[in-house]
Amino acid sequence: MRELDLSSESFRATTGRYATGVAVVTATVDGIDHAMTTNSFTSLSLDPLLVLFCVERDSRFHEAITATASFSISVLPASAQPAARWFAERGRPLIDQFSEIPHVRGVQGSPLLSAALCWIECSISQIVTAGDHDIVIGAVEHLLVSDDDDEPLVFWKGRFRALPGS
Repeated sequence: MRELDLSSESFRATTGRYATGVAVVTATVDGIDHAMTTNSFTSLSLDPLLVLFCVERDSRFHEAITATASFSISVLPASAQPAARWFAERGRPLIDQFSEIPHVRGVQGSPLLSAALCWIECSISQIVTAGDHDIVIGAVEHLLVSDDDDEPLVFWKGRFRALPGS
């Protein structure tokens, strides 16, 4: 065991030891589709049904999510790593960013990635400021689950990975 200094780099290295699932959050604003890869998605409440994700306040996606009333989550399988990388890339073109990514429109109009393990459509319930991020809390409006039994994509120690044995 070793103690690390209290820096953002040490904090990232430390919290990176916690494996998380990977999802893509999408929203549509004025007919333009927005997306970001996240590993900060989690369920929050069973009564009422709530989920949350965190978004950096100086990101392009933050501007979109604060200008809309709804969003969608696509939880990714290991085979969707290219999509996860694409939607994590800063500065990618906004227009036509979904042109190479198979998707359908959800009930609320946001893109749902076709290859996902499940999809959750939400209305924004609350946005809470915390440090350099905002916590976006969504009230669950629609749930869809894939019939495929694919393994999930995980993020651990700063890298996308498949579960061992998958």
